[in-house]
Amino acid sequence: MKKIILLAASIAMMSSCVSKKKLAEAQAEYSAFKASSENSIAKVRTELRDCETSKITLESDLKNKAGEVEAKAKQVKALEDQIDYLKKTNTNLLDRMSDLSIVSKAGAESIKKSLETLNDQSKYIKDLNSSVQRKDSLNLALVMTLKRSLADINDEDVTVEVKKGVVYISISDKLLFQSGSAMINSKAEVVLEKVSKVVNDHKELDILVEGHTDNVPISTDCIKDNWDLSAKRATSVVRLLQTKFGISPERMTAGGRSEYAPKDVNTAEAGRKNNRRTEIIVTPKLDQFFQMLANGQK
Repeated sequence: MKKIILLAASIAMMSSCVSKKKLAEAQAEYSAFKASSENSIAKVRTELRDCETSKITLESDLKNKAGEVEAKAKQVKALEDQIDYLKKTNTNLLDRMSDLSIVSKAGAESIKKSLETLNDQSKYIKDLNSSVQRKDSLNLALVMTLKRSLADINDEDVTVEVKKGVVYISISDKLLFQSGSAMINSKAEVVLEKVSKVVNDHKELDILVEGHTDNVPISTDCIKDNWDLSAKRATSVVRLLQTKFGISPERMTAGGRSEYAPKDVNTAEAGRKNNRRTEIIVTPKLDQFFQMLANGQK
């Protein structure tokens, strides 16, 4: 019996020892698990905070990206609008280039015609200059011929010169007429005959006869005033050149200038004497001259 009790006590003591050991082990495991769990929880919390921070960052980035996407979309829209505008502009330019090619062709034709006109005008000017030079040479020859023919006439009564591109033969009134008269003196016929011979040798020339007076008034039964006197004197010279010396009337013109084209002052007798004159002006045929101008302008 004692043995049984001792055995039971031993078993009980052994059981007690085993339970404490397991308890200690369990407590140790619990402590380790608790510590591990707390570490895991702390780690998870840290990761959670990191995730929340990342979430906030990502949300911010997403918002920014959304703004960028919207801005890019606007840029794309603007570029598309610009492309459409450039396409339309390109089409318009192509149309205008087509029009310009037509205009350029017309412009080229216009330039060609302008150049042809310039060439024609240049030729016309060249021909005109040649004509002027020939006329100047002819005027010089006429002056020399007339001066030789009139060499025996008093220089005070007859002068020959070139003015305004034509030859002027100025004859004083005392050589041609009596004072206040339009009747030609017989001695004046010698001068007019010599002039007519030179003029008849140049059929391509016309003559204009102008009568001039001083400013002294005149009024007679035959002469009304200085206009009348100057015109009648010019007409008398033209009539004599036609009837006696054979100059064709189609080549002559008579005109009176009265006192209004003086070559000197009328305040002194010497000046009035110079103003009383008849001028025979040798000119190129005006119809041929105007025809030349008309041809040059075509």
